[in-house]
Amino acid sequence: MAEIVTAVYDSRDQLTNVVDDLLSTGIPLELIRVHDERPQVQVATAETTEAEVIEILQRHRPNELHS
Repeated sequence: MAEIVTAVYDSRDQLTNVVDDLLSTGIPLELIRVHDERPQVQVATAETTEAEVIEILQRHRPNELHS
């Protein structure tokens, strides 16, 4: 079952970097959702990859992180 992990950042630069990091780790673009209104990213994860996704998101110092 897929879980949605959401992270909110201060800047678009952070958002761009986190998306690049997720993609380079092998997370498919189809599982990454970027919001235009605010620097926020949502990632659909399986239980087996949730911890890895959270670790990547935390590397970029989000203001908020919800899983």
